[in-house]
Amino acid sequence: MTQIATSLRMPESLAMRLGAIARTDGIPMSEFVREAIEKQIAERLSDEGFKERLKKRIDEDREVWRELGVED
Repeated sequence: MTQIATSLRMPESLAMRLGAIARTDGIPMSEFVREAIEKQIAERLSDEGFKERLKKRIDEDREVWRELGVED
């Protein structure tokens, strides 16, 4: 699997809590963050309201692409 490095800015207090939890669980902070993101994505994808908002966003973006002549 290809991995992409990214930076994440957060308040110092949040970083300190994140570090303490990750160290307690014996995992790198990056792994803790990846797991939290995966959990959030799974929760969103099981939420029908989110799916409707996502479809609306996709339809709106598709319309912009059509107006730009990029998509038929």
